[in-house]
Amino acid sequence: MNNDCLSTTVDMVCEMLMAKQFEEVVVEIFRKNRIDGTALLLLSDSDLKELGIVALGDRKKIQKLIEELPKKRSGLQKVFRDPVHGHIELDPLLVKIIDTPQFQRLRYIKQLGGNYFVYPGASHNRFEHSIGVAHLAGEFVETLKKQQPYLGITDNDVLCVMVAGLCHDLGHGPFSHVFDGYFIKEARRKNPAIRKGWQHEDASAEMFDHLLEENGLLSEPFFEVEENRAFIKEMITGKPVPLARKPSGQDWIYFGREEKMSFLYEIISNKETGIDVDKWDYFERDCYYTGLNCNFDMRRTMKLARVIEVPEDKRRHICIRDKEAFNLYQMFHTRFSLYKRAYKHPTVNGIELMIRDALIAADEYLEIPGKPNEAGDEEPHMCRMSQAIEDMYAYTLLTDSVVQQILMSQDKRLEEAQKLLDRIQKRDLYKCVVNRVWEVKETAPDKEKMSRQIVGMHHADEVELKEDDIVVDVATFNYGMKRKNPIDRVWFYTKKEPDVPKRIEKEEISALLPDTFQEQYIRVYCKERNPDKESAVEKCFNRWYKEQLKSKMHSQETPPRPNPEMITTTTAEKSNAASRKLF
Repeated sequence: MNNDCLSTTVDMVCEMLMAKQFEEVVVEIFRKNRIDGTALLLLSDSDLKELGIVALGDRKKIQKLIEELPKKRSGLQKVFRDPVHGHIELDPLLVKIIDTPQFQRLRYIKQLGGNYFVYPGASHNRFEHSIGVAHLAGEFVETLKKQQPYLGITDNDVLCVMVAGLCHDLGHGPFSHVFDGYFIKEARRKNPAIRKGWQHEDASAEMFDHLLEENGLLSEPFFEVEENRAFIKEMITGKPVPLARKPSGQDWIYFGREEKMSFLYEIISNKETGIDVDKWDYFERDCYYTGLNCNFDMRRTMKLARVIEVPEDKRRHICIRDKEAFNLYQMFHTRFSLYKRAYKHPTVNGIELMIRDALIAADEYLEIPGKPNEAGDEEPHMCRMSQAIEDMYAYTLLTDSVVQQILMSQDKRLEEAQKLLDRIQKRDLYKCVVNRVWEVKETAPDKEKMSRQIVGMHHADEVELKEDDIVVDVATFNYGMKRKNPIDRVWFYTKKEPDVPKRIEKEEISALLPDTFQEQYIRVYCKERNPDKESAVEKCFNRWYKEQLKSKMHSQETPPRPNPEMITTTTAEKSNAASRKLF
């Protein structure tokens, strides 16, 4: 047994019992009841009897073993003062993660990317958001554990969920979503060799492994257990991390925890409903720093959450009290409002497109030191920004500071990137000429295709217009599940039937709730501040848009061509039908 009893897992307790030569039947009782180090410390003689350990000798031997175990985790809880959540207490293990270069880099990555250039208060970083998510994750899972002790949530589970919350954003690049949402996609268009489908969540899992290895944390008893590491990464990515053993259920894809603990996967990043502590923190934190209002009460929802087994899939899910339904609509409306007023603000969009273009222009010439050369040479492997996603040594060094590196460089090849960044500082921004709602119900066309078609509407008598003069972007606003209503996926319970999950129809909550849950805006930016070009771009777009609407109306009005084999109407019947129309 290690000297850090509270981080001892069920498997480690079982291994200890086997080492003390307990019979297999005793070991299986501990395994079946998920007795970890914390639970072991609380066992009394009567508890051991209830578990089925009949032999008095075995019970005395276990009690003697318990007396010899250390009763406290080494180190004290560290207290952080957070402007959003107040005082936050974190386990020493989380503090060890925070005090690493891989986590500290989050101090230098803006939470809201280009928003800081529009909202002067939005200066917060991924660092404090990650600590906030870890705190809320711990608070939420502890609430469930206290309210429903029979769920079998161990202190080990609590720690795993908190670590996942702390590390869920380790993989963000410079200016957060500018990097994965704009830069990497554009870099891949120019270089198809860049990993397809890469997301910052994947990088978070890779950076987590890199952090543990580089800082000697794999020797921590908690991280020695591969199920813990797998569980943490599964919560971060939503993807299974295969281990030697098979998943517990036939349709259960995860390896870190058994199917009966499925609800734990809904706390950090909820793929079922989108209701999770990551959003709770950034809603409140982003509203606080931008000065916008947050009308959602997350702690009330947390207190009224309950784990219930749902008959449809026979899994335990986090369900919410029925009277909280309107509060959840407020939550998703807060999301919509933040996207509308901050995240996808037209000026913010334009600035982030300029940052993207600057990074693309610099990518070929700006080198970042990566993994040390295995041959033992002093010079490390050098890579581009777009290649750093494959090298966690290089990615650790890649933060918002790359902009300052570009601006301070004497390399003439970086002049194009420097000019773009200089324009941002002088407020000479891309001009948003068009910000038009996409009225056609289908998803907006490909941006490159739109760009070509819009410029193709140019008239000879207008100022010259090239495809490179404009940038087309599509801003999507929704409740987090595209065109669907996320509340339709939420399970609720009532005061009378607290263990019976149910759905609630929108009409049962209010007649004033939205019927549509997604809208898209097409935005066309003119790179050059030139009134004549801006006017030409607007005219070209209006011609193109009219063509799109006309084409859509035509496709809706054109009746399907009849099948000749199905036509049985005689000439006489046609004549009679024509005669009836006259009267």
